[in-house]
Amino acid sequence: MKTIETTGRTVEEAVEAGMAALGVKDRSEVEYEVLEESNRGFLGLLGGRPARVRVWVKETPVVRVCRLLDEIMKKMGVTGELEVEEAGGYTQINIKGKDLGILIGRRGRTLDALQYLINLAANKGTRERVRIILDVCSYRKRRADTLKNLTRRLCQRVRRQRRSVVLEPMTPQERRIVHLAVQEEKGVVSYSEGVEPFRKVIIALKE
Repeated sequence: MKTIETTGRTVEEAVEAGMAALGVKDRSEVEYEVLEESNRGFLGLLGGRPARVRVWVKETPVVRVCRLLDEIMKKMGVTGELEVEEAGGYTQINIKGKDLGILIGRRGRTLDALQYLINLAANKGTRERVRIILDVCSYRKRRADTLKNLTRRLCQRVRRQRRSVVLEPMTPQERRIVHLAVQEEKGVVSYSEGVEPFRKVIIALKE
């Protein structure tokens, strides 16, 4: 865990200096240890010394998985910047950088495996469940847009040919995107069949 020692005229100023050095804005995200109290010296003029503290970021589930991701990227020989955002009850972590395709893998399989791994790490030893969506260079958004466009074309084919179509096996998250897209189309329905990880979506005419 990264720690930093800073000084200030008061303990509060020293802690704020440590937060700035760590790139943290919220006081609740750090912990600190007072190494030395400030002393104003004789008449506040002579022999004074600043407060000295040791500051570090709290070990939260998100901090833990961000450190894990940094270690994984180092071992895979890639570098990236982590962007963390809280939205809709999920913690979204997007890795940005160049040449990060190795983290995505074929059809996002490596990315899905990494997401599964960091969710296990985030929830180890915790009572409140943390749900993390991992993305790389906004791949999931691009994939969602691709699936929505594909679904619209397939719905048109089902209506035109009056025959069901079976999609390739997908993750639960991707199947949900397809099901929601089908709900926006007229005259068709969708359902899933099969056993994970080979579960597929079928689009059929509405009876």
